[in-house]
Amino acid sequence: MRRALRMSDAALTPDPSTRDFPPPHIPVREEWLARRVEPVLDPDLPIIDPHHHLWHRPAERYLPADLRDDLQDGHNVRATVFVQCRSMYTPEAPVALRPVGETHWVDSVARGAAPVGPRIAAGIVCMADLMLGDAVQPVLEAHLAASPTRLRGVRNMSTSHESITSSFGRIPPHRLLDPQFQQGFSHLGRYGLSYDVWAYHTQLDDVLALARRFPDTTIIIDHFGGPLGIGPFQGRREEVFPMWREGMRLLAECPNVTVKLGGIGMHLLGHDFHLAPEPPSSETLAAAMRPYAESCIELFGVSRCMFESNFPVDKGMFSYRALWNAFKRLAAGCSADERAALFHDTAARIYRIKDGHQER
Repeated sequence: MRRALRMSDAALTPDPSTRDFPPPHIPVREEWLARRVEPVLDPDLPIIDPHHHLWHRPAERYLPADLRDDLQDGHNVRATVFVQCRSMYTPEAPVALRPVGETHWVDSVARGAAPVGPRIAAGIVCMADLMLGDAVQPVLEAHLAASPTRLRGVRNMSTSHESITSSFGRIPPHRLLDPQFQQGFSHLGRYGLSYDVWAYHTQLDDVLALARRFPDTTIIIDHFGGPLGIGPFQGRREEVFPMWREGMRLLAECPNVTVKLGGIGMHLLGHDFHLAPEPPSSETLAAAMRPYAESCIELFGVSRCMFESNFPVDKGMFSYRALWNAFKRLAAGCSADERAALFHDTAARIYRIKDGHQER
């Protein structure tokens, strides 16, 4: 099965645009992850994982077979959403159209997946440069042509802070407020596309302005809204939290905004689980996420919150099994309907995903 899910070797060409950037995450050590194995909690609970990546880069690979190994590690994952990650671009295409290669490849992965098991990439969030303004329209149409039944949204890299250099390079501040960007953004609704925004907690005012200007476009905030824990924010978690919470409180007033709960395995958030002799337990992960998860659920409600894996980015700090066990611990006090929303129903509604295999 593993080999059947891989593309041909000729098709697996690393994206050259990633070659000059360091990895944006902690390296995965399978032997270290194997030092802790927990029983799966509530193994029958249906899950949609609304945020993962697939890539083939000069220094690493996370291909469909690798994802399937994680998905089949005991939790009842029904479907997933792929989010752009600058891999499998078409290098010979015009610059604006190169990311369409990623969408085409992921769609072919989804169509070629096994007829049983999780529906990998039932939804796709692509990269289309909204700084193109009106000229982004043919790019969106090319993405839709590459994946007519799975394309659901767009994400651009927008994380920016003067003291923190992203692995994607230096991104101009206030990109979300740039008139050219917003002109490109204005076309998403017409194509039925949502927008995933990855921004730091220092940028939540910009996200708020964007959400208020385009109330009819669904905006999904990635990774708890990016409460930073490195650079000038290292060791200042208690100071950052109220600033982050106030930004999220204002965003929760916008009915078009939804939030993904996860992403704490990124070094940007300041955790160092990877430095311990053994991987963290699900109890440890739940404790680290609890203030953020409980705040988001209180502010947005379960109908606008969804748990996410952010794999393989987060895999350098903990296993897939431990992460979803941690989420289940966080939701232990919720009703059955609330748990269904957090683990499955919100993602299914936002990304228009149906269970089953009719779209293989």
